[in-house]
Amino acid sequence: MNEKINKIRVQKYLADNGIASRRKCEEYILEGRVKVNGKVITQLGMKIDLDVDKVEFDNKLVKEQNHKEYILLNKPIGYVTTVKDQFGRPTVMELIKSKYRVVPVGRLDMYTSGALILTNDGDFINKITHPKHEIEKTYNVTIRGEINNSEIDMLKNGVDIDGYITKPAKVRILKVESEKNITRIEIKIHEGKNRQVRKMLKSIGKNVIALHRAAIGTIKVNDLKIGQYRNLTEKEIKNI
Repeated sequence: MNEKINKIRVQKYLADNGIASRRKCEEYILEGRVKVNGKVITQLGMKIDLDVDKVEFDNKLVKEQNHKEYILLNKPIGYVTTVKDQFGRPTVMELIKSKYRVVPVGRLDMYTSGALILTNDGDFINKITHPKHEIEKTYNVTIRGEINNSEIDMLKNGVDIDGYITKPAKVRILKVESEKNITRIEIKIHEGKNRQVRKMLKSIGKNVIALHRAAIGTIKVNDLKIGQYRNLTEKEIKNI
């Protein structure tokens, strides 16, 4: 008897229905936060039958969402990139209205503004967040003082942050404002380490005054005002 084609792994089902990225959903399973047909599961290899099995996350039934939602938010400073915050800080979820359960793709720290995608498409989340896809992120950074060619070459070639050597980056100077003692630079990376851009600049002795993510791949915030959001176009989705 052949296995039904509508059987999928639990973590993929969770990701496809807006719980979190597939890797994060695997963590939830290992933490015992997922039930199948009323029983807690803690193994990652389990598959479910979409026609029969019921999945719960944190004791709430996870309903299958057939519509896929893709939102681009120009995140303001002061919001954390999470669905819920244990410290009661404002989250990016408070800035959007969607009748679908969407989650942030990756993270921007509380003091970074710019492009943030929210979706309920697990495969799309995986494409953006998994290192093997090398989706480039573009940051506009304002630093104190000036930066010389040697320091730029260090950033381009890779620097040590917390014992990890960053992958090659694209770096260029956008503007030098000598009277204000600041420099604006553009950095493009395809990694997503925690606070990576800030740590990269700190490693060469530069203090970041402002950090803004201008683009994720070919998806740009452009004229989207801080705090506003829009749906991605079909072309933008396909390009990822």
